[in-house]
Amino acid sequence: MQMGDVAAPDLISDLPQSIIEIIFTHLPIRDAVRTSILSTKWRYRWATLTELVFDGTCVTLCNDRALVEKSIVNFITGALFLHQGPIHKFQLSTTYLQCCPDIDQWLLFLSRNDIKELILELGEGEWFRVPSCLFNCKKLTRLELHRCEFDPPPNFKGFSSLRSLNLHQVLVAPEAIETLISSCPVLESLSLTYSDSLDLNINAPNLKYLFLEGEFKDVCLENTPLLVEISVAMYMTDDIAEHFEQSSSCNFIKFLGGVPLLNKLVGYIYFTKYLSIGDDPGRLPITYSQLKIIELHQVSFEDMKEIMVVIRLITNSPNLTELKVSGSSNSLAATEEEYDLDVWEKECPSDCSFNHLKFVKMTDIAGVPHEMELIKFMLKNSPVLETMSITPCVFLKDRKLSMLIELVKFRRASDQAEIVFVQN
Repeated sequence: MQMGDVAAPDLISDLPQSIIEIIFTHLPIRDAVRTSILSTKWRYRWATLTELVFDGTCVTLCNDRALVEKSIVNFITGALFLHQGPIHKFQLSTTYLQCCPDIDQWLLFLSRNDIKELILELGEGEWFRVPSCLFNCKKLTRLELHRCEFDPPPNFKGFSSLRSLNLHQVLVAPEAIETLISSCPVLESLSLTYSDSLDLNINAPNLKYLFLEGEFKDVCLENTPLLVEISVAMYMTDDIAEHFEQSSSCNFIKFLGGVPLLNKLVGYIYFTKYLSIGDDPGRLPITYSQLKIIELHQVSFEDMKEIMVVIRLITNSPNLTELKVSGSSNSLAATEEEYDLDVWEKECPSDCSFNHLKFVKMTDIAGVPHEMELIKFMLKNSPVLETMSITPCVFLKDRKLSMLIELVKFRRASDQAEIVFVQN
């Protein structure tokens, strides 16, 4: 700039600190720290950020893993040392750090700085043991741990403000999980994934969203009256299968008997199998009047108990708008067996009508009688249905044409209903 030139106004520097912080939150932490070289005024602007997100890109990567790990540790330690004021969110997502002692010191620092959201997503290898100082973070509203060992101390009274809990591949005693859940009075979202042989009772009166994936011996939704969304994937081992066979109580009622506000239900592998175990509940003591979306995957249509689960569920959900069901590959082996098809007349109310159902999607369909009966039932009792999408099983070859001929003969309550036959 030559003498006499007027300097352009520094519009960004004069913005309110709150606006600058919003800009910073949209930058990678590495770039936010780099703004300190712009001028004296900008040297510590980044240091008052209330949200700190660290990942593998916060340093220069190279083939030397030990060097990258050291660089990440130094960067995070330096950032926390220079930080001023409260830290409301701290996220560490990197495969380069595993069981690193520096994380203990960072968590101790965070526990003294009003941390509200904590996400630790570490790499494979030796798992990180969560230090006791974490349980002193009384203002936590969100806790997400990946590949950690989690052991609450005996005197732990819970997180009174925690609303979201996500434990992914976390080693923790079943009774510790139950105690943790029940001692978080405002918990709204719970996610437990890759759990190992858990026998779980969930007591969470404010819980709204539940995601379970892993090996579960048993799950009882003991006190969850506000649940609106459930997603479950259950993996089966020989021990768990044996435990299931010895069970006499009704899993359907234990799991779905106390969720009157349910809006969306997604059940993956073995979910309908799990619900079918135990005594038949008969007429359900609950109507799912809020349930709009049901997804049931890998349903065994040669297992009468699983078929009863499907019937009980859909006929007690009068306001369904979307239904998705996939068959099990085992169904193909049973195509020639005899079936009790009268169950659809006996168990389905004669006045059953799905007055809001617009979309039905059936996948991996082998054309076994009970699959066809379900399709017939939905077409017959859905007056506003728009689309019935059917994708046959990949192993089904010769019977596709006969299945299609049978489908087009079914009576439709909706003049607008279109059958879409999807060929793989």
